[in-house]
Amino acid sequence: MKVMIVEDEMLLAMELQWEIEAAGHTVVGQAASSAQALEFLETSPPEFAFVDIQLQDGPKGIDFGRALAERGIPYVFVSGNIKKLPPDFAGAIGAIEKPYTMNGIANALEYISAVVSGDKDRLAPASLVLAVDW
Repeated sequence: MKVMIVEDEMLLAMELQWEIEAAGHTVVGQAASSAQALEFLETSPPEFAFVDIQLQDGPKGIDFGRALAERGIPYVFVSGNIKKLPPDFAGAIGAIEKPYTMNGIANALEYISAVVSGDKDRLAPASLVLAVDW
């Protein structure tokens, strides 16, 4: 699966990239701002994305998430405060709350990979808070 990481904390982005690649997926872009993320979206569209709410250019992760949803690209928010998400989760599958564990990310990634491949009967791991309508 081709994955995009939209995260302004470089260490977290690198850890997330390592976990994604260790699970056998490819990171096609890593952005710290919504402007960078939109550029990657146009040049290398992902099959899935991890998106933080707060980016270098402000709380624009939700807006970027909506851009992903408009294109039919599934994504998950990764945030320290998921209470800031709108009730519809801006079209996201769900959210992973920081601080997270690498095991929690691995379990969520396994679930997400299955769902993106069409297996919607799988149970979500505890590390992933699903959107109500997902």
